[in-house]
Amino acid sequence: MKIIKLDAIDSTNTFLKDMVSKMVIEDFTVAVAKTQTKGRGQINSEWIVEEGKNLTFSVFSRFVDLKVENHKYFNFCVSLSVFEALEAVKLPNLTVKWPNDILSGNKKLGGILIENTLKGSYIVSSIIGIGINVNQDSFPKNLPNASSLKKILGKEFDLDVLLDIILMKLKYYFDLLEKKEYSLLEKNYLKVLYKKNVPTMFKSSQNILFMGKIIGVSKSGNLQIELENETIQEFGLKEVSFATL
Repeated sequence: MKIIKLDAIDSTNTFLKDMVSKMVIEDFTVAVAKTQTKGRGQINSEWIVEEGKNLTFSVFSRFVDLKVENHKYFNFCVSLSVFEALEAVKLPNLTVKWPNDILSGNKKLGGILIENTLKGSYIVSSIIGIGINVNQDSFPKNLPNASSLKKILGKEFDLDVLLDIILMKLKYYFDLLEKKEYSLLEKNYLKVLYKKNVPTMFKSSQNILFMGKIIGVSKSGNLQIELENETIQEFGLKEVSFATL
């Protein structure tokens, strides 16, 4: 494993993508930045962090036999790695909000951006961007649900120690993925999935409100919600959200 430490960078994912395009890099190469000027979340949303206070890094990983149709298990691996690392530092009420936001109660602590390189029906490599709010004290007013480890637990954390825990968890889960322990990965993920089996108000991308409960994740990686009439509907990323009343 090679760890590259950077002061300021536009995005650690972009940095690793540029490296991969120019040279052959070692599997499990990690790029860590003190600050990102153009950090990204899902669907090109921005991820803004305070310099030197948070954990922002990306990991390059190669795969030998990971089919595109099994991509959801890879997502489970990454989500569970971050979840268990934060669980190890005693954060309360941790869950994973589909597909991979990490919550403590209803407060968002971090996010994950996975960018895969495909060849035919296989994922040959991936760049996994992870951002975790660690020692930041305040957040913009337009992010009322954002929080940090320090705000919740009242103490500062060593970023390098936390990084080591996450990387150790990633290696553990990637080993399970390589062994095709898919049922175990799904079981572990669904166990910590936010609002699973809890009747909840949702909002569709067409701004239609409806009641339902999350029951799982489909083979294609979509969220499965059981509606009041007991039918099951699937939703892709950004097609559904939790309604705020």
